[in-house]
Amino acid sequence: MLRILGSPKKLCNGFTRREMLRAGGLGLFGLGLADFLRLSEAQANSSHAKVGKSFGRAKSCILLYLYGSPSQIETFDMKPDAPAEIRGELKPIRSSLPGADVCELLPNLARVMDRVTVLRSLTHPYPLHGVAYALTGVPAIDIPMELNPHDARHWPFIGSVVDYLGRQGKKPPDVPNNIALPFPFSSQRTGEVARAGPYASFLGGAYNPVWTTFHGEATRKVVKTLQDQKTEFAEPYLGITPASRFEIASATELPDGITLDRLDRRRSLIQQFDQARRDLHTSDAGRTHDRFREMAYNLIGSEKVHTALDLSREPLPLRESYGMTIFGQAALTARRLVEAGTRFVTVFWDEYGLAGSGWDTHWDHYPRMKDELLPGLDRAFAGLIQDLDGRGLLDETLVLCLSEHGRTPKMQNVRGGGRDHWSQCYSALMAGGGTSRGKVVGKSDKIAGAVAERPISPKDVLATVYHLLGIDHETTLTDRTSKPVPLVAEGTVIAEALA
Repeated sequence: MLRILGSPKKLCNGFTRREMLRAGGLGLFGLGLADFLRLSEAQANSSHAKVGKSFGRAKSCILLYLYGSPSQIETFDMKPDAPAEIRGELKPIRSSLPGADVCELLPNLARVMDRVTVLRSLTHPYPLHGVAYALTGVPAIDIPMELNPHDARHWPFIGSVVDYLGRQGKKPPDVPNNIALPFPFSSQRTGEVARAGPYASFLGGAYNPVWTTFHGEATRKVVKTLQDQKTEFAEPYLGITPASRFEIASATELPDGITLDRLDRRRSLIQQFDQARRDLHTSDAGRTHDRFREMAYNLIGSEKVHTALDLSREPLPLRESYGMTIFGQAALTARRLVEAGTRFVTVFWDEYGLAGSGWDTHWDHYPRMKDELLPGLDRAFAGLIQDLDGRGLLDETLVLCLSEHGRTPKMQNVRGGGRDHWSQCYSALMAGGGTSRGKVVGKSDKIAGAVAERPISPKDVLATVYHLLGIDHETTLTDRTSKPVPLVAEGTVIAEALA
């Protein structure tokens, strides 16, 4: 190969001068310049065609968010040949996707991997619980932002953007386009402040997710430790009774003794006062209040929402296929919601009881992975994929399993062993909605500590989700300072992940 010195200058066809000169020397090895150009053009056209063909393929998205962040080494990027302090004590098993072994505690998930795209080379520079970084287009994040959901620097959550763009010039739909389960984020644990992330930011509070509340009984208990003090909790992520249910937050429920007829009469009177108020109040807060009220009325009268939340309509064997846990039953509810017309549903595996729970395994790593975490993920994810596919819904429903980062390759010598935060390399899963069936994108090094091939940023994932939902990720919104900002800062569509 001829090596040409000099600075790389772009030509009008997108190639650099150096690439063109190098191509001229290829004839010595049996490939002429014309052949090189034909091959390059074919490759570019193929990539562009794939991206264009997939635009808008997904009618809806179900986001499974694993708060606290699972280890890539104990899930989808196992390293059985690494030293013991890295590979750990769990072993890989073959999956239905060649070259994509998974953890032995994920046998159900292993059977659906042929319908999944694995992203093994996610990377970014923020090893903190940056939910707001993972789920919004904001270009950077720090700890004060992450610990303050109302920090003015935040950008809107992807579900809020989908809702906002879908509601321009329209009345709120009967079924909200941005619903989150099982309960308001970071609301069911003590020991820390609320985390940022799934909020509408400068779009206004009316575009925050519509949260459900959980009403049910946990069937198993777990002992958790905070500041060396042990406390026993009934843990719904380990098991719940079949009678357990999800409901839209009580602010949208009818008070006792109020019928829809009576409510409509009240509404008419309120609207007369509101008309005068609208002439005087045109602030963002006033408009947000109006949208809240309109959404509340729609939800009260929406039989679709109440029907979708009624899990008693599902046969018990199907419910059990998702796992009779709060996460599994929330995933099933998400499927029912997208069938009812919801565009974006988020199911959080959140902390419960104490801060430092969920997937944040700084200590007791293996006991928690074995007893609390991997079995629940295994049933819920596999159950969702099989159910969607069996109903013919997988091709039009995008499923994304994501977290804020990964965990350290090397085990830490702490109580029961643990892995710390690690954002240099981690994994995620995508399925359905225009993604490839059975694909591994990216590669890590020998210890899953660094990206070896095809680095992918969380912004690329968001850009890809927007693209599949039929939204140009370069669309601009207006922030609090009236400055136009793109939906995603510096994100590009992951062409290799598309069908």
